[in-house]
Amino acid sequence: MLLDDQLCFALYAASRAVIARYRPLLDELGLTYPQYLVLLVLWEQDEISVRELGAALQLESSTLSPLLKRLEAHGLLRRERRSDDERSVAIRLTDAGAALRERARAVPLAIGDAMGLTREQDASAKQLLRLLTENVTTR
Repeated sequence: MLLDDQLCFALYAASRAVIARYRPLLDELGLTYPQYLVLLVLWEQDEISVRELGAALQLESSTLSPLLKRLEAHGLLRRERRSDDERSVAIRLTDAGAALRERARAVPLAIGDAMGLTREQDASAKQLLRLLTENVTTR
């Protein structure tokens, strides 16, 4: 069993390299990578429940709650109890959170350039990684 023969190591190394490439871009925005992922979801859908957000990001609420608290402290989102269901918390962008989207538009382009994949390779990689995730989580 050689390290270089392990798919899990290739995934680990790739993930670390990509996240490291994000770091200087996100530092300029005052964000960590997990915070950026939360904002990506909110830029797509301005109001979402904590449960839905956790499902979208595949994160437990114990991991998500501190992220949301920090983003709220930075004035980028609001957490509010839903009037129709007191047990559910809705997450909404603030004006500052919505405005940050414009500054973040260059991030995916820079990361895509750094990856150096063709459109076909990009689509294929995503498809394989989604399949891998599904297989590992359902078996």
